[in-house]
Amino acid sequence: MENLEEKIENEKDTNKKEELLYQLFKKNKEETFVFFKEKPIAEIIDFFYDLENEEILEFIRMFEIQRQGDIMTELDRDIQHWIFNNIEIIEFADIFKYVSSDIRADFYQSLEKDEQSKLLPFLEKKTRENVISLSSYHPETAGGVMVTDFATIMINMNVKQALDKIRKDSPSKKMIYYIYVVDKNMKLLGFVTLKDLIMADFSDDISAIIHDEYTFADVDEDQETVARKIEKYDLIAIPVLNSSGQLLGIVTHDDAIEVIRAEQTEDLERIMGITQSPEELGYLETTSFQHFKKRVGWLVILAIVGIVSGMIIHSFEETLQTLIILALYMPMLADTGGNIGSQSATVVIRALALGEVRLRDWLRIIFKELKIGLMLSLILGAIAFIKILYLSFDTTVPPEFTLFKVALVISIALSLQVVSSALIGTSLPLIVRSFGGDPAVAATPAITTIVDITGLLLYFTTATILLGI
Repeated sequence: MENLEEKIENEKDTNKKEELLYQLFKKNKEETFVFFKEKPIAEIIDFFYDLENEEILEFIRMFEIQRQGDIMTELDRDIQHWIFNNIEIIEFADIFKYVSSDIRADFYQSLEKDEQSKLLPFLEKKTRENVISLSSYHPETAGGVMVTDFATIMINMNVKQALDKIRKDSPSKKMIYYIYVVDKNMKLLGFVTLKDLIMADFSDDISAIIHDEYTFADVDEDQETVARKIEKYDLIAIPVLNSSGQLLGIVTHDDAIEVIRAEQTEDLERIMGITQSPEELGYLETTSFQHFKKRVGWLVILAIVGIVSGMIIHSFEETLQTLIILALYMPMLADTGGNIGSQSATVVIRALALGEVRLRDWLRIIFKELKIGLMLSLILGAIAFIKILYLSFDTTVPPEFTLFKVALVISIALSLQVVSSALIGTSLPLIVRSFGGDPAVAATPAITTIVDITGLLLYFTTATILLGI
């Protein structure tokens, strides 16, 4: 067994290491527990991916109760629900006490009303009040993601009294770096760091070492804005206050990372025209039909709108019959326009999301993208011209035209398409934002469809005018 554990520790290949751990678990669960006893929670959660729910529950029960709560905090929601439904409610309530307060509130909100009623009587008074309080906030606000595991001291204390109170409150290790200074009404006055307390004398007053300049979040503030504040000011945590300035909780940096990750996923799905579900699951956990429902909406709408493209092509049927070579390069035009439009939209959406630009900058943004579009059009137009001469050197064209002139006209049309696509991709997110919407809903499929329609009009109009067809 020792050789197997040494082999696991020394194994570099992740897949092989997971297989060895699974073998160890099947052979001797006690040895597996010893192996994981002091390991980070993240490694335990990774190991769970190879286990059935029954095995996960069996393994969790081997840890002491507080560690069980820490593990439960990091589990996927569907596994949390499975455990809730498959153990005695009193046992679940004991574990639930040690789950992170924000995860407790999220889990409680995900329960049916009868399940909430079933759980509440078994929670101790402090936990019950905390769950109900946090569950009252909208899940996408600071109140919805804050935790109540933090340390407070009074402004009239000295350092020794403050340290004694911190020991008594026993906040978790990761929440103890900032200690918040409040008055008797829990109004936040400032903070001290653990370093401040360690470096000060026991007799020093807290008022002498307090930092009274601080950044905070309003309880109803959007979670993404709060996460950006933590990122901007490089904070470990940010206090959450109500309208009276009272300290309600804190949002930690790891919660901020989760918020940013979730918001980026949401924006990416919107950009690609994928509808979000109220409860997001992993790719494999989501059924094929659920994936279908998320994707079908935009695509059906745009397929119907795409009929316009067919109508444009049909209206220029005589032009195509005269110069069949124009049909050969329609895909090149469509692909180029779609790529340029999507690039411009993505850059602008990102800049808006990060606060790098504002709506008042719309003229500067459009002018900037116009300059970029013009530069790109020169390069891509030249490439298209050379490409047509090379690929179609033996193509027969009507005697009144030359391949050189046809190639020049197509490259001019493509250059115009590049500029118009850049402007469309830039303008749509700005227009959506100006109406108070999310610019990410100016999805890539929508931009591609619009660019296709405008591109075909430009293509055939340019060919008709310059070639005199």
